[in-house]
Amino acid sequence: MPHPPTVRRLSFLVALPLALSSVRAQQPTPQRPDTITGHRATHSIPVPSATAVPRFGNIVLDGHLDDEAWSKATPITQFIQVDPKEGEPGTQRTEVRFVYDAEALYVGARLYEKNGPKDIVTRLVRRDSDMESDFLEVVIDAYHDHLGRAFFDVNPSGVKGDALGVGTSNPDASWDGIWEAATSIDSLGWTAELRIPYSQLRFSRSEVQTWGLQVRRYMQRSHEYTQWSPWKKTEIGGPSRFGHLEGIRIGSVPKHLELVPYAVTRSRHIRPDAAGDPFNDGSRQDMRVGGDVKALLTSNLTLDATINPDFGQVEVDPATVNLSAFETFFEEKRPFFVAGAGIFNFGNASCYFCSNFSSIESFYSRRIGRAPQGAGLAYDAGQYADVPENSTILGAAKITGRTSSGITLGLLNAVTRREMASVVTDQGTRLKQEVEPLTNYFVGRGTKDYLDGNLVVGGIATSVVRRLDDPALADRLTRHAEAAGADMVLSWDKKNYQLLASAMLSNVTGDSAAMMRVQRSSAHYFQRPDRAVGDDGWFRSGFLNSTYRPGATDLRGLASYLRLAKDGGNFNWEAQANVRTPGFEVNDISFLSRADYTQLVGNVAYGWTKPTHWYRDAAIVAGAQQSQNFDGDLTNRDVHVFAQATTPQFWRWNIWTLHNFQVYDDRLLRGGPVGVLPAGDVYSANITSDGRRGVVFNVNPRYQRNREGGFQSAVNTTVRWKPASNVSVSLGPSYNFTRGVQQYVTTVDDATNAAFAGERYVFSSLVQKTLSMDTRLGVTFTPNSSLELYAQPFIATGNYSDFKEFDAPRNLRKSIYGRDRGTISATTSANGLVTGYTVDPDGTGPAASFSFDNPSFDARSLIGNVVYRWEYRPGSTLFLVWTQSRSDQLSDVGTFDFGRDRRALLSTHPDNIFLVKLNYWLGR
Repeated sequence: MPHPPTVRRLSFLVALPLALSSVRAQQPTPQRPDTITGHRATHSIPVPSATAVPRFGNIVLDGHLDDEAWSKATPITQFIQVDPKEGEPGTQRTEVRFVYDAEALYVGARLYEKNGPKDIVTRLVRRDSDMESDFLEVVIDAYHDHLGRAFFDVNPSGVKGDALGVGTSNPDASWDGIWEAATSIDSLGWTAELRIPYSQLRFSRSEVQTWGLQVRRYMQRSHEYTQWSPWKKTEIGGPSRFGHLEGIRIGSVPKHLELVPYAVTRSRHIRPDAAGDPFNDGSRQDMRVGGDVKALLTSNLTLDATINPDFGQVEVDPATVNLSAFETFFEEKRPFFVAGAGIFNFGNASCYFCSNFSSIESFYSRRIGRAPQGAGLAYDAGQYADVPENSTILGAAKITGRTSSGITLGLLNAVTRREMASVVTDQGTRLKQEVEPLTNYFVGRGTKDYLDGNLVVGGIATSVVRRLDDPALADRLTRHAEAAGADMVLSWDKKNYQLLASAMLSNVTGDSAAMMRVQRSSAHYFQRPDRAVGDDGWFRSGFLNSTYRPGATDLRGLASYLRLAKDGGNFNWEAQANVRTPGFEVNDISFLSRADYTQLVGNVAYGWTKPTHWYRDAAIVAGAQQSQNFDGDLTNRDVHVFAQATTPQFWRWNIWTLHNFQVYDDRLLRGGPVGVLPAGDVYSANITSDGRRGVVFNVNPRYQRNREGGFQSAVNTTVRWKPASNVSVSLGPSYNFTRGVQQYVTTVDDATNAAFAGERYVFSSLVQKTLSMDTRLGVTFTPNSSLELYAQPFIATGNYSDFKEFDAPRNLRKSIYGRDRGTISATTSANGLVTGYTVDPDGTGPAASFSFDNPSFDARSLIGNVVYRWEYRPGSTLFLVWTQSRSDQLSDVGTFDFGRDRRALLSTHPDNIFLVKLNYWLGR
């Protein structure tokens, strides 16, 4: 079954975010339309300008604009609607003033409401959460390079939101700047005061400053969205279209240093895996200390460092069942690595609609501090083993900003500790086993713009170096891995047209056994017996590797990406190519599911932005996609249609369908010859109700089928209830029913099976059912204090039957054991469960019989955590965290029984972790 497609934000649809990982519910709350950058193109609307005046007298941040300093400033008042009536003046008057002193910029806003406070919609939510209320947004491009920008949001309840944007990346909402805001509601509407220290901005060294500026206002009740420096929905926007903030004089670059030491204590109550485990008596307590450092190296370069970091407050990963050969991808949630991550983005790949498509895989920060990769060595060495959960990050540092020569720069380096596991052997002997070596990770990224911002060129370099003193680890892990790449973005005709290009070269080196593991991994399957590539070009010279090389100690490959598109206007189109040579390998520092493909995508799209009685906006996309490996085998071909609209009542819906043609699959037999995937169709819909209401729901049904009778029916739903202005409850049940007809089971050696190079690849039919519910509760007590709960009960079953094998490579026909060929018999336990099978694949023929365990399963889990967060002073936070997990699995049982599984899940012994973390911000 294909992965969900990706949908890119079209220039005329403000509410559809760029590069969604899947088609999902969208609320009508406006998104930040600042993902495409460049210098201001010539257009009919003049550049608006605001002037900041020096502060005379004190400004007390209390949300009241009664200080004398505000009366000296001239407000900006001309705000133009984006929605609902594009191009018309805002229906409510807005006044925003700017004042500055030697340390900070002050923003004072009066937001009028003709009917007074009764028309104001506000909610009390956690910082950086979706406010779902009225809000004011101030966006500052302090360096005035039309690339970087800082967002400062505030709603009538005083809830703050902030984000940093760099280049063409989406704004990074994980950034928590140190700034202040106060608000007040009165008979005229509401007011806001903001104090933004210069230390939170990056700007030039000029004494007289000119900054890029955008100011936006959103009114939830009427869904009115206005901005001060406007552009049309069909135009390419972003910092190049901002107005100017002038008049600020900064005599000297302010020095800035932030220290955030922390202490965390943790109590773990984890059930032992086996009775008598000397390393786990069911309870363990520990304490850690560490800290973060932020230093302003220049006015626009910042050093962030962390020593012995702890991330116990982050939300747990959701439960999954992965029956494929590929690793499961989980998003990064650790604050140090999430903050500023956009500056390390490379390649800028995006599409209007595509599936199994990605940018060049350059950096995946969850590789840093991952679970020890040699844990299996410890478990193999003895009866009991105490293996660390994760590799300890001794320290990490990053430098981000812009150099005096105009290069936007990001450098990150991290060191993880050599990890040892304690082992007790079967004889009772205690020993230590190294499970992860001392490792250094490095990423460097830089970009520079030319031609008034219409050309942006950049480069990236990554490195992983391991100290492999243990021969057993040297057989498993590469010694070092490097990659280097370059990219460019060229825009013309007022940025309506764009060319994206990127390329990266990878090199991996290690002992021959480790490199054999890389070559045979699911990303490559070099051992495939019918592989034919490697006869010409760079492959023949040996510079790029494409063939199976036992004994090799290195591997090199190339990735490239090209996109030509018209992104401006109502009518859009794109054509792109995405390539990974067979030897491209970056999994030491990134996430690569597969190499060896050439991918082509083409789409046309049209959008309607003028509201009618039928819709507020609408769009349609149609296109095709195709992939082949370097042997020339067609591995994907589809045609697709996608449509979406917002109704006059602010409901949003989309539907799409995709037809897959019959193609080859060089991964299906997991290192064996090429198999075949049958043709099939996918249908999906998504409906989201008006997000302004007290109850909001989303429904996402999906159905797909193939020509062999396999199918998948799934429905994902979410219901959000807002019983009070500071409380939100979300229930997200989902159900998935899949019947597959060629699920991989195992591989068996059989020299008589010459057509498959001496192997038998056993497959089966599979009925899989999955039921889960994502549950969230959020209670916000003050703008700086909140309680959040996340829980996910999860049940998954898989019933394997009709064990079979393919009749020949590159053929769709299969023969079922015991019916079409040979014999099969089941082994049962005392309670009647089938525990395994014995197969004679050719009856009286020469092939030997073989056996395997029953792969059917019944897995259930309950995971969740509760986090209380209190920012008791700016930058200083207290976390109280409770994490619980329950998991259980039945082998040999593949039937779905909700009552049985619910009772078993609730009776399973829980694992509990309690954590208290306190950090304290020290700044000057």
